Amino acid sequence: MKSLTKFLLLLLCTVTALTAGNHKKEVAITTTLVNNGIYMLQGKGGNIGLSIGEDGIFMIDDQFAPLTAKIKAAIAKLSDKEIKFVLNTHWHFDHTGGNENLGRDGVVIVSHDNVRKRMSKDNFIKAFNKKVPAASKVALPIVTFNDSMTFHLNNETIEVIHQKNAHTDGDSIIFFKTSNVIHTGDIFFNGFYPFIDESSQGNIDGVIKSVNYILTRADEKTKIIPGHGKLSNKKELSTYRDTLIVLKDRMTKLIKEGKTINEVLALKPFADYDKKLGNGFLTPEAFTKILYGVIKANQ
Repeated sequence: MKSLTKFLLLLLCTVTALTAGNHKKEVAITTTLVNNGIYMLQGKGGNIGLSIGEDGIFMIDDQFAPLTAKIKAAIAKLSDKEIKFVLNTHWHFDHTGGNENLGRDGVVIVSHDNVRKRMSKDNFIKAFNKKVPAASKVALPIVTFNDSMTFHLNNETIEVIHQKNAHTDGDSIIFFKTSNVIHTGDIFFNGFYPFIDESSQGNIDGVIKSVNYILTRADEKTKIIPGHGKLSNKKELSTYRDTLIVLKDRMTKLIKEGKTINEVLALKPFADYDKKLGNGFLTPEAFTKILYGVIKANQ
């Protein structure tokens, strides 16, 4: 009986490992033309933005290290130019995992100051009880900025603006001013409950403030590349902002009433949104716990 039990456990572990391996192999990189040589690439992790033209390739985020070859192959179908810059919208590993590979290729890695600071040391994401080791030297951004910076490439003016204490403390929004395209990083999760990283000084008020700022810069023709989810527009971003306000207000009320996290979970305060937003990166329960912690930490 003991031998059978050991065999079944070994079989389960083997199947699990093979399934995980196959899952990685099955990740496909899809390409969407956004406007005027600007593309969105999707695979596993944060949405990648590209500006492709005569001056080379400007890249936003790079997902996970094992996907770099597939990402480069997808880019090669669009252009034979070299990747000159990769801009990290924030430090999370699903947006910076390819940095080391690209850094070894000589690509210039750019970010806000706080992104380099966080990547230079061991980190801990409280929401997932996850330790994240410091990045290697070659994976670190070598050009950093404080408030804003501008690139002039491919007949495009690319404006990068830091957003203080939103998804994290190092978020950047990228405006392709000529082509009327915006990449929001993880300030915008399109179609999912958003992750706000309390451990990285994230704050829902900061997310709402950032979304309001983006809305002032967008018009009805603006194409918006979210950090996660499908290509979007101003109308959808406005709906997202309104939803965030409702979720924040409901949770704030419950916390002011002295409700514990277990009491809040039992109430299911966002049940009317769960079907629409609860099938993505975060389950409804996980999001409820995260939002509770974020608001409590910032009271």
